[in-house]
Order: sequence, then C-alpha cells, then structure tokens
Amino acid sequence: MAELKRIQTTTELDDVDRILVAQLQADARMTNSRLAQAAGIAESTCVVRVRSLVSRGVITRFTAEVNPKALGLGLQALISVNIRSGARTQIPAFRDEIRAMPRVVQVFFLGGAEDFIIHLLAEDSDDVRDFVVANLSANPAVASTRTSMVFEHHYIGPGLG
Repeated sequence: MAELKRIQTTTELDDVDRILVAQLQADARMTNSRLAQAAGIAESTCVVRVRSLVSRGVITRFTAEVNPKALGLGLQALISVNIRSGARTQIPAFRDEIRAMPRVVQVFFLGGAEDFIIHLLAEDSDDVRDFVVANLSANPAVASTRTSMVFEHHYIGPGLG
C-alpha cells in the first residue's frame, strides 16, 4: 500500500496563531481588520500571519457551512464498508472514487472492524438505499456494508485545546 501516503505536518502554533485559527473557524468571512483586532496585532501583520497559516497547511480552506435540509437533504447516514481481502490493492481507487461522489460529506479510512465509514447526505431512506446499491453493493471490491441513520449531528470542528 505504498500508494497511500501520509502527509506529516508538524507546525508550531503560538498564541496569536491559535487566536487567528479560532476566530476564522467561528467566522471565515471575518474582515482582516476585525481579525487583527481580536488577535491584538496590526492589520498588515494579520495578513502575513494568515497567509503563513495557509502556506504551512494549518488552514486548508475557507468555506461556507450549508444546512443540508435547506437543500432537500434532510437525512444523513454513516455507511460502514468492508473491502474484500483480495481487493486490498483497490483501496486507493475506491477511496478516491467515493470521495468524488456528490453528497458524500466525509470518508474515513480506518484500522479496525471496518475499512471505511462514509458520511452521506440524502433526501430520504430510498436515496440512501439507492446509493448503497449503485455505488457499494455493485462494487466488486466491497465485501459488505452496514448503514446507520443519523438522528442528530453536531459539528464543532477541530479544537485547539
């Protein structure tokens, strides 16, 4: 499995970096002026510090959080997937294929009882079933799946402690 490469990033964050990251997690649209004020630094310094956080890979993207229900996707499911033992070489291709699918929110590649957990947004249970049948059950690399419906989902984001 040499194709599965792990990106090792060790970066030191000082108190100002932590403030900047926390503020941007709370509001990625915050103006540079407000961000600099919250961190107690000059606006020009703030621009440089945020660019540094991006170039060091601490901040990987700026995004908008969307309410899935507002898009007609009122159901979430977690789908556990086991890959056939003879299909282990297909893991990178499977992972990339699943990650590229619409409505797939997250893909977790695991060590343990399951090989993957797929976080899916769906219209309803029929939509989940159709996804599993078309994309997983029909996939020759997949040995088995197990689907759990999500009743509630609360995402806070990674904490910096």
